Amino acid sequence: MAETSYDLIVLGSGPGGYVAAIRAAQLGLKTAIIERELLGGICLNWGCIPTKALLRSAEVYHYMQHAGAYGLKAAEISADLDAVVKRSRGVASQLNKGVTGLMKKHKIAVHMGTGKLTAPGKLEVTGDKGVETLTAKNIIVATGARARDLPFAPADGKRIWTYRHALVPTEMPKKLLVIGSGAIGIEFASFYSDMGADVTVVEMLDRLVPVEDADVSTFLEKQLKKQGMTIMTGAGVEELKATAGGVSAKIKAKDGKVESAEFSHAIVAIGIVPNTENIGLEALGVKTTKGHIDTDAMCRTNVAGLWAIGDVTAPPWLAHKAMHEAVIAAEAIAGGHPHAMDVRNIPGCTYCRPQIASVGLTEAKAKELGYEVRVGNFPFIGNGKAIALGEAEGFTKTVFDAKTGELLGAHMIGAEVTEQIQGYTIGKTAELVEDDFIGTVFPHPTLSETMHEGVLSAYGRPLHI
Repeated sequence: MAETSYDLIVLGSGPGGYVAAIRAAQLGLKTAIIERELLGGICLNWGCIPTKALLRSAEVYHYMQHAGAYGLKAAEISADLDAVVKRSRGVASQLNKGVTGLMKKHKIAVHMGTGKLTAPGKLEVTGDKGVETLTAKNIIVATGARARDLPFAPADGKRIWTYRHALVPTEMPKKLLVIGSGAIGIEFASFYSDMGADVTVVEMLDRLVPVEDADVSTFLEKQLKKQGMTIMTGAGVEELKATAGGVSAKIKAKDGKVESAEFSHAIVAIGIVPNTENIGLEALGVKTTKGHIDTDAMCRTNVAGLWAIGDVTAPPWLAHKAMHEAVIAAEAIAGGHPHAMDVRNIPGCTYCRPQIASVGLTEAKAKELGYEVRVGNFPFIGNGKAIALGEAEGFTKTVFDAKTGELLGAHMIGAEVTEQIQGYTIGKTAELVEDDFIGTVFPHPTLSETMHEGVLSAYGRPLHI
């Protein structure tokens, strides 16, 4: 049994893990990373990246089907699902190789296998080479999370899917049930709908994408229904059974009536479960809440020298949050003084059609916290670029503190809003006020002008509506 000593060991190589390793190496720490499956973790291989590749194919297919709206003609349009999936897997593979290259570039030792903490500063890795014992003054746990199953209907990969199954379908669903309307559920609903499936979305809460502003939820539901989806909010799946030819479901609707329905496939997207089992946390006395590791603002656990980042910790469970925590933890371990994470400044993006992006407080939450607010709302129909693109459905909403001019929140739905929200995020991080946004020159013609107008609207000064 070989023993190797490092300054830092990172358990898990997802977005948080590999970024932590890179930053630590940049800071001069002898660093190792442990991965049991594929470098890049779930996000790169089975999540964020390959889903965006699928959604891009669906977007292009949608435009091809509506070529006439742009004065174009396209004949004999069809989709090759196998080719679409192959492209998506190719994108993931390319980025996996990129992470492998980054590990080599920064001289980070990669140990492939399953890691388990055995004592403070010590863990064992079980892999093809047998068992290795690694030691380090500091260890970062970045083991991520996995999809939560329905307790009465675990995914079988054939008819009942998690996101991993939905990424590599062996056949195109004809009639698809999507359970849950968070980012994962609604993105797959959008992809399969655009690819031709008859999609039904069931959401237990009273509106779609419930973490978003209520106005965004309302607008999204209207758009998805217009696209042909069936939307059931305030509803729950009480029974789900795979059959030889599909899936049988019993759905309790908002009015309390239980309906039976048949589908070809079902995607379960009801949340995540942290990967905290069998990694040695209990033996070390690591504190957790509902399975997620408790940390302070610098990502420290209650055990000296043990840190945790990403989906294995508290929400929001987003790759970019994990990556930012990775830098915070690595710099703190190296003796620096990084700024603590402020969850109010973490943007959220959902890549359905239309896209959703937001940062900060919703209007309802701001009022609940006692703020007197000024709210702006600018529709995309007033934006020249949106009209030229044929993407004039959407809006930008801003929420300001009426007393101080602080931007409390921004909420966008429409074309390419996921590429625009960072402007508001920078503003929030820099603690800009309304005059700073109003005094900023936005290029014309761009969709970003809706961001300017969203601020102007909050102060009674919109120029194009």
